[in-house]
Amino acid sequence: MDHDKWSLRIGAAVILCAFVLRLWAGGFFLPAAQFLSQPNIASLLIYLETGRIVRFSDSSGDSTLFAGAIPSPTQPAETAAATEPAAAVPVFSAADADGVELYGTNITADPGDLLEKPLQWDLTGDGPTVLIYHSHATESYTPSPGEDYAESSAFRTLSEDYNMVSIGSRVAELLEAGGVGVIHDRQLHDYPSYNTSYNSSRESIQEYLEQYPTIRLVLDLHRDASGDNNNQMTTSATVNGEKSAQLMLVVATGTSARPVPGWQDNLALGLKLHVQLERLAPGICRYVNLRSSRFNQDLSPGALLVEVGAAGNTHPEALTAAEVLAEAILELSKGANTE
Repeated sequence: MDHDKWSLRIGAAVILCAFVLRLWAGGFFLPAAQFLSQPNIASLLIYLETGRIVRFSDSSGDSTLFAGAIPSPTQPAETAAATEPAAAVPVFSAADADGVELYGTNITADPGDLLEKPLQWDLTGDGPTVLIYHSHATESYTPSPGEDYAESSAFRTLSEDYNMVSIGSRVAELLEAGGVGVIHDRQLHDYPSYNTSYNSSRESIQEYLEQYPTIRLVLDLHRDASGDNNNQMTTSATVNGEKSAQLMLVVATGTSARPVPGWQDNLALGLKLHVQLERLAPGICRYVNLRSSRFNQDLSPGALLVEVGAAGNTHPEALTAAEVLAEAILELSKGANTE
């Protein structure tokens, strides 16, 4: 028996007995008897005698409800983990396809069927599970007041604080904070040669996949562009009352000469990510763009190209969209079920 607990019990018993004897000596026999018969006092007397806690179910003094040892001050970690409910994974159904617009070529797959395909992965496992890279890393946005950086050409910069590397860094930061291991390739694949950017990024992807076989999601983050220097396209959404750029998921379907064998699996993932993004921030997404290109998506399952806003957007607007993207990926990091 713990000596301190034993001493405490003895001291409390002495004080209680002195109080009861004082009532008795003063002629208060009935109040003393009523005092001792109270459930809380009876529980205390049993505890002082045996060290056990007894909780009475009601004022009748019935002690059959609970009787046990003194609980630990804190619940053991393994017990707490066992009793915590498992985090729910997103659930998708064919009906979710009604809110997704597909645009482009090779639209031969049924979005409803693909949404009902379970997503069975865990991005929170050991080792890096997400690769973020930028085939067009120097792409940038419309400068805001106070942003001071040099452009290498219109809407492009080598500054990693304002080009696509900064967008990837924000996504990586949030994923890692959520328990997902990330490799962020910061190489400027489109500089000095824009025409060889996809060849350059392809070499990097192959090296990372060989070095880290745990990678399950491969994201090429870009920004879109349309128009001239004075009139660039702007995308617009609102996230928690703040202005945001929109996101567009691009799935490469390939061609007969340059196929992407798993493009329908990539589309199934892209559809789920699109739906989850819309659940988090309605209006954050544009359409899902199917392109008869390869975009290096033949190298790995779970490969997507994401356009984060456009050149007409500001850098803060793009960062807001990037944060929603990271949140949606975290929601899907334990997989997904179907109804």
